[in-house]
Amino acid sequence: MTLWRWILPFGVILVVVESRLLEGLYCGRENCYDVLNLTRDATKQEISRNYRRLAKDNHPDLHRTEKAKEEATEKFKAIATAYEILRDEGSRADYDYMLDNPQEYYAHYYRYYRRRVAPKVDVRLVVFVTITVISLIQYFSWVQRYESAIKYFMTVPKYRNRALEIAQQQESSRSNVKKTGKQRLSKTEQKEETDKLIRKIIEENMDIQGAYAKPSVWDVLWIQLIISPYTITKWLAWNIRWFWKFILLRQPYGDEEKYFIIRKYMKIGQHKFNAIDEETKKEYLDLELWKKENFNQWKIEQEEAMKKELAQKPSYRSIRRYMKSHGPGRITFED
Repeated sequence: MTLWRWILPFGVILVVVESRLLEGLYCGRENCYDVLNLTRDATKQEISRNYRRLAKDNHPDLHRTEKAKEEATEKFKAIATAYEILRDEGSRADYDYMLDNPQEYYAHYYRYYRRRVAPKVDVRLVVFVTITVISLIQYFSWVQRYESAIKYFMTVPKYRNRALEIAQQQESSRSNVKKTGKQRLSKTEQKEETDKLIRKIIEENMDIQGAYAKPSVWDVLWIQLIISPYTITKWLAWNIRWFWKFILLRQPYGDEEKYFIIRKYMKIGQHKFNAIDEETKKEYLDLELWKKENFNQWKIEQEEAMKKELAQKPSYRSIRRYMKSHGPGRITFED
């Protein structure tokens, strides 16, 4: 008897909690089908027809007194809520499941709010647009950097004069007819034509590598994602080949493998390594920098040479003298 005295109140509490949870879901304590005067096998056309008729009959503007308007407003909201739930196939299926399984109130709570807070826009569309925007930004930023590199080389006397020499050689090999009258170009037009020719020659003969290389659509994010299966397969095959040839069979490295090890030790990317001139790369091979001990020794020597070079610069020596006289805490923008 004492046991039932504790169990019964606890059961009543569970029932009350369950009913309160269901009151905040869908149409609350009312049945959405009853609100629209429908049966559970009603079609979409019947749902829309009953909604329009009931919404028209219960519109708040049709009533004059405040009490009637309040009652009509509540009724109108209930009709609109029922229609929103039943017109969508997904929410209607969740609601029918709740009617058939009322005891699973936690599952109904999850289903209801998952659908309510879910994004209205298709996630696939969002991902597609995001990747497209990133790809466009990538490509146009590369184009801008490439343009800045070309414009820079056009201002360097060494490359500009060389391009002019090539242009004169090309012009001399053709039959040149002197232009007269309207065919003759003004000084401004001649300068524009010369700049166009210099730019064309520099683009054809200058092999720009690294971050300022000529942009390629193959490097943008979209293309990389599309060819990612091929890239991953190629990467796996390369690593398997490396493990088989150079770890198991202990075969000697080729030039490509030596360059890979040197680039790995230098901690630089492929584009930046490609920007190094061929003579310097050949020097790396002559010094056998793919061997760890040789690379460490070479790195120390490079750091020492850089320190000596800095020490010989007048600006660096003046900074050192200032620091020695005034201390590091005395330097300001006014100084």
